[in-house]
Amino acid sequence: MNLHLIDALIIGAYLTATIAIGFWISKRASRSIRNYFLGGNQIPWYVLGVSDASGMFDVSGTMWMVYLLFVYGLKSIWIPWLWPVFNQIILMAFLSTWLRRSGVMTGAEWIRFRFGEGRGARLAHLVVIVFALLNVIGFLAYAFIGIGKFASTFLPWALSADPTTNAKLWGLVLIAITTVYVAKGGMFSVVFTEILQFSIMTVASISVGVLVMRQVSPETLNQFIPAGWRSPWFGRTLDLDWTRLMPAVNQRIATDGWTMFSAFWGMLLFKGLLQAGAGPAPNYDMQRILSTRSPKDAAKMNGLVNIVLLIPRYMLITGLTVLALAHFSPQLRAMGENVDFELVLPLAMRSFIPTGLLGLLIAALLAAFMSNFAATVNAAPAYIVNDIYKRYIRPEADQRTLVRMSYVSAVAVVVVGTAIGLFVGSLNTMVQWIVSALYGGYTASNLLKWYWWRFNAYGYFWGMAAGIAAAALVPLMLPNVAPIFAFPAVLALSLVGCIAGTLLTPPDDAEVLERFYLRVRPWGFWRPVHARLAQTHPGLIANTAFKRDMFNVAVGIVWQTALTATGIFIVLRDTRSLMISASLVVVTAAILKLTWYDKLEDYPADLAVVDAHRVAPEPEALAATAP
Repeated sequence: MNLHLIDALIIGAYLTATIAIGFWISKRASRSIRNYFLGGNQIPWYVLGVSDASGMFDVSGTMWMVYLLFVYGLKSIWIPWLWPVFNQIILMAFLSTWLRRSGVMTGAEWIRFRFGEGRGARLAHLVVIVFALLNVIGFLAYAFIGIGKFASTFLPWALSADPTTNAKLWGLVLIAITTVYVAKGGMFSVVFTEILQFSIMTVASISVGVLVMRQVSPETLNQFIPAGWRSPWFGRTLDLDWTRLMPAVNQRIATDGWTMFSAFWGMLLFKGLLQAGAGPAPNYDMQRILSTRSPKDAAKMNGLVNIVLLIPRYMLITGLTVLALAHFSPQLRAMGENVDFELVLPLAMRSFIPTGLLGLLIAALLAAFMSNFAATVNAAPAYIVNDIYKRYIRPEADQRTLVRMSYVSAVAVVVVGTAIGLFVGSLNTMVQWIVSALYGGYTASNLLKWYWWRFNAYGYFWGMAAGIAAAALVPLMLPNVAPIFAFPAVLALSLVGCIAGTLLTPPDDAEVLERFYLRVRPWGFWRPVHARLAQTHPGLIANTAFKRDMFNVAVGIVWQTALTATGIFIVLRDTRSLMISASLVVVTAAILKLTWYDKLEDYPADLAVVDAHRVAPEPEALAATAP
């Protein structure tokens, strides 16, 4: 593609500014390992919230969601429950607060806080490191696939005559640029470049939405979509028939395995609630939570993500989808069975976005890639350096050595993730493996660790080990089953490991369990631990907020889904549907203000002496302050 000089200058200015920020801020990040990974717990919650939203606004995910909206219409608002997107709601409602009360630096360090230092705890610690690195590497491969397809379409220099090779080479170039500023600047660099990136993305997203509203009327769009495309509701089956308009879409729906949409929706909700209730995977989302100043700030950060992310992002997704449907349907139809719907986004942009806005939008989507990639990369060295190198190899290493090792480990995980991405051709394939198979293996162990006192380190280890093995083997054993429908098998195998590992071994040390419960104060099956602690801590308050938290989760999911639909209805100019979704947003937000926001607390009242605006003290110190 031949870019106009104005577009090329906008893109060049953005890339230069991003790298400059990384180097400018690197001196502050290199002061200590906590500064490098968590920004010293001094970054405000609203800045971290925008940063977290920016990390989720990735180019691969945007390409995938444009494909989903193109093919499934308004019914696509449910499909991101695959991740599940409403994990932000469960985090907001209670889990972010619980996680931040731990005061740790990584998910693996949290495992030691929950299970102690025995042999079982060491095994649990190691298996969560393995999962974290697999998770990071999987997301890096996913990012590599998306950015290669995107960049090879837009950037004017062909690095190879072969389109596939050209995409992979551009992916390598952009990953190398991003790795430089991430490895150099750590969390400070990631967060502050993401503020710049999110600003660009928001302006570009709203601009594209407004442009499309002016260019494509609802009547024009109706010529290119099947009956039912505009409705989010469905029956037993999907009830979308593309035969007359684009037969290849029907084949793609069959390949995805989601034709029985009511069963698919039920599995999304079942899987999503379990996975979200297990807490965040050990990635950039967990790192943002642990970087906040206090538990209340962690909850507010996750709430803010939904507000700043969903409407602008879906205005962009809808705008590009509508452009492709209205202007590019004949070309896609002509491709027949060989059509690649993941190229809908770059093709729509290349053909229909005007000069100036095109440069801004390319810069925005490069920013989306770089912010997501940066956040993912920055999460990995914390595990390699803090949980392997510092713990097992050089416990006496000084801060400068640890920061230098962080540079090396960041580059290493990028190389491995990119190498895997070279051999995986489809975003949808990578997405479904990560969210259904890999996260399926994560779910059981990480659900039970919060809510059941008897669940011990050996149970965690064997549940995770069985889950990771199942994530690798079940897709091979059930090749014709959509990954989400294989989720129960992966979950069941992991659950067997959890229960057997727990009941065949002794409980964890009572002192470790009491320290965890005193600090975090979860609800669930903790009565024996609470009873023991109450003997030495008169006035100990049990967490009785289960019903309120579940109510807030239900209201929050409606709120989040309505925000998503609002962004789509704005661009479609569907006034009636927009009024309904906007009203739902306002009503549910008002409810959450009363039942969630006004009830937030850093620590239970019996531990209220803790200063919420500094790094939480170690559990021993906190226990000593209790009455």
